[in-house]
Amino acid sequence: MVYLIPTPIGNLDDISVRSLKLLAEMQILLCEDTRVTKKLLNLLSLRHNIKFKIEQFISFHSHNDKKVLSSLEIEIFSKNIAFMSDAGMPCVSDPGASLVQFCQNNGISYEVLPGANALLLAYASSGFNSNQFNFFGFLPHKGKERVDALSIFVDSTTTTILYESPHRILKLSLELAKICPSRKLFAIKEATKKFEKKFFALCSDFPIFLENIDNRGEWALVLEPKAKEYGTALSQEDIKSLDIQPKQKAKLLSKMTGKSIKECYDTLCDL
Repeated sequence: MVYLIPTPIGNLDDISVRSLKLLAEMQILLCEDTRVTKKLLNLLSLRHNIKFKIEQFISFHSHNDKKVLSSLEIEIFSKNIAFMSDAGMPCVSDPGASLVQFCQNNGISYEVLPGANALLLAYASSGFNSNQFNFFGFLPHKGKERVDALSIFVDSTTTTILYESPHRILKLSLELAKICPSRKLFAIKEATKKFEKKFFALCSDFPIFLENIDNRGEWALVLEPKAKEYGTALSQEDIKSLDIQPKQKAKLLSKMTGKSIKECYDTLCDL
């Protein structure tokens, strides 16, 4: 059995009891950064008085995932083996999905445990009342790829979420302030940690906010949806002059203006 175990995104107390129990049984760990994982296990061991019996730590990240999986003997999966990302849920902006696909293709049993996740925490903290959202992960660093991805991000008519590193957060803030200054933005850095910071205002204010804080730490940003554009070759007066039932006129006006059908119908009745 292969386990994909989530790790805290900041606060160590966010590790689940189930995750701790499983980690105590694991023999092999695949991890994004072996140094980060060893440090985390040491802290958890001290805090919860648990002895871990890890026999082997295998570096497994987005630049070597396919190479590592092709080199592993299938027999190794008869041992207690798990994957841990540096922080948060496996398979979200890390190579966990490659491991899941490998298990599926080779008939290996696997289980993904639920746990801390910066994406959902940022979405819930934003207060944007939306049943849909798009997640972009980390944008490309530069060039046309970044320009194209950023354009899709800001043009979305659903709530959009992305991650950003401390090295590029100022650059992103300036881009958003230029492209969509009047849109609302929620941003959170070092979520659940001691020096967590939240921002909620217009994109135009974000660069100013960054000037007055320590930018170190990973960021999650939630951008409000772009307003849907309504338009037609017909004007509202054209619709009102049509020789059709008021209810039909109200439906057409609703699609044109974005107002409710009832509101358009009441306006026609007033006229």
